[in-house]
Amino acid sequence: MTERIVSFVMSGGVGSRLWPLSREDNPKQFHDLSGDGSMLAKTLRRLTARPEGETPIFLIAAERHADRVHADLAGLDLAGGGPLFEPTGRNTAAAVALATLRALSEFGDSLVLVVPSDHEISTPRQFWQSVEAGTEAARSGRLVVFGIKPTQPETGYGYIEVAAESGGTFDVSRFVEKPDIETAQSYLKAGNFYWNTGIFLFRAVAMRDAFIAFQPDIWLATEAAYRAATSDLSGLYMPLELYAAIPSNSIDYAIMERAKDIAMVPAGFRWNDLGSWQSLLDVGPADDRGNVIIGDVVAIDCENSYIRSDGRLLSAIGMKDIAIVSTSDATFVAPVSHSQHVKKIVEQLEKSGRLETRFTPAHDRVIESGAWRRRVHHWLFQETLPLWSTSGVDERHGGFHEALGLDASPLMKPKRMRTMARQVYAFAVARARGWDGPADRLISHGIAFMAGKGRTDKGGWVRTLNVDGSVADATEDAYDHSCVLLALAHAHMSGNPDALRLGEETFAFLDAHLEDSRMTGFLETSDGKGERRSNPHMHLLEAFLAWHQATGERAHLRRAARIIDLFRSHFFDPESWTLGEYFDAEWKPSAGEKGSWTEPGHHFEWASLLVDFAGRSGQAELSGFARKLYASATANGLNRATGLAYGAVSRQGLPLDLISRSWPQAEAVKAAIALDGSGGPDLKPEIEARVGRLFRWHIDPAPLGLWIDRIDERGRSLASDVPASIFYHLVCALTQYLDSTADPKA
Repeated sequence: MTERIVSFVMSGGVGSRLWPLSREDNPKQFHDLSGDGSMLAKTLRRLTARPEGETPIFLIAAERHADRVHADLAGLDLAGGGPLFEPTGRNTAAAVALATLRALSEFGDSLVLVVPSDHEISTPRQFWQSVEAGTEAARSGRLVVFGIKPTQPETGYGYIEVAAESGGTFDVSRFVEKPDIETAQSYLKAGNFYWNTGIFLFRAVAMRDAFIAFQPDIWLATEAAYRAATSDLSGLYMPLELYAAIPSNSIDYAIMERAKDIAMVPAGFRWNDLGSWQSLLDVGPADDRGNVIIGDVVAIDCENSYIRSDGRLLSAIGMKDIAIVSTSDATFVAPVSHSQHVKKIVEQLEKSGRLETRFTPAHDRVIESGAWRRRVHHWLFQETLPLWSTSGVDERHGGFHEALGLDASPLMKPKRMRTMARQVYAFAVARARGWDGPADRLISHGIAFMAGKGRTDKGGWVRTLNVDGSVADATEDAYDHSCVLLALAHAHMSGNPDALRLGEETFAFLDAHLEDSRMTGFLETSDGKGERRSNPHMHLLEAFLAWHQATGERAHLRRAARIIDLFRSHFFDPESWTLGEYFDAEWKPSAGEKGSWTEPGHHFEWASLLVDFAGRSGQAELSGFARKLYASATANGLNRATGLAYGAVSRQGLPLDLISRSWPQAEAVKAAIALDGSGGPDLKPEIEARVGRLFRWHIDPAPLGLWIDRIDERGRSLASDVPASIFYHLVCALTQYLDSTADPKA
């Protein structure tokens, strides 16, 4: 009886050598590069084609690609296998350890076959013949690899040097990394070097023992993550905090280059790892002059060139041995002999914060821009503004209610100055966007309460008022003053007669009592005590930009520029592309966990403001910082199950606050809108997706005009009330969405 072989497909790579086609959100294994389906689908079909013998098939893939994986799995019989999802990439050693653990737990000490998902093998029968040729060596406890006899001096592949041969199986002398051209030529001449296919066959216990001997830290960390995994019909999911703790290493470095008595089987199948445009030129359907032409291309007098357009017309004349690849947002041109070096382009783009390496502007993935307009417009103007302009207003004591219950009844909570100001700001923004409700009365109502009840003897503003308007906390807080200034700027633009005077008085207080005497930003409170935070400075930046918009005075831009200087010099970490929250008096990160605390929602807010300041000041390079903040927030700050931003993550991307609140999702919409017009990739699909998530999780499950503010890591509501302080986030984000998707002809 033929022995069972448990197969695992590794599908976690990005395929950056095939940029601009292959990107982080849509890597090469999901592309149809040589016909007959995606690389992943073809790999899975090859594994199901074993002539005889039980072959359960598992897939190890990135959790963020779950939808694509399930599409490629549709209709395939995996013989009891299924997907294992990695919450973050930890290289191939972790993937092989995970495969070994899964095999041991379900099938005992069985034979395990591990294959990449992105190699072209057009001869499945010969593939399985080669695998079966290695089973005897694997059964005896040896780790088995498969090598391809070189046909040319290839610098893009790793090599295997072999020694003695016995029964068609060779002893491995050593593994060699990708060589330079002279070394590759010497390997070809020597005759005992093979290309390394990255395909492995072994007994589960043999690989476990190799990990325990050479990399016990990887094995134990992977085992901990696997034991804590959860599973449902869609697959097995590892917890992020445990999986991220696995040391990142390749299986070649971690095990294969250190283990003894490794066997190699010469592969009897046609193989190409499709890792460069040269490789696609080699396997693609060529014309009579050796060109591979794909898409809307006109090529004249071209030879041996790979020319591909995934969008508009691409024309070329007289190209020889050239790769030209054009998508709707990027074009790559290089001699095919240099196409291995496209990684250098990708690295440069990532260093400058360009998002073209992460997001794919493909027509088949784009929801029509503005698809959410009708729902957004109705919710804003027919549901939430009518509710908050009535039930949200305290007509008895003045000002606005701090929160409503989920039945829309007012809750008698102390009134924070920042909330009062934000309500004024939101109604002013709604008025400017055409709301026909009583905005002027509400703006005046709010300002009268704030100015009549909430001023301090020094000309500042108190932090908190009781429900009846008496002072509860007279602290003069920079955060509150930023919100007051923002509200007054928009009230002034709405025509309120008191806003300009109150704004000037607030600026005078800010300069006299909250400005750091060392000219390094602003104090948290007027008494100068407490740790320093970046967040009040962000809101002051927002207020300064609003006053520049309201008055046109460059003095407000100069104020904003000082905040930008702090961002560059202290807040932003260029290594992790993250923004710190807590600092000491010298603007050094706070000790302990606070020092590594970052908030995705604030990354999104800063991204929008940086783009705004760049447009006003001409400092275009700030858009690069904005893209980096957005990229790090979306890469490390999102709950994979819901797609919503976490409350906080560490600089290393580990979740610190698992709750997803509504305001970061609104700020993500604003950031995507800002970046969509800043010279980067087309983010319109991203904008639609973020609006969709905001409604899916926070707005649609809530009663009319309200929202679910807090959602746990599994997507369950934790809301007990509806805080008014979130209202302005939603109004501003969704009015910007309506503006950005408006028909210019309308």
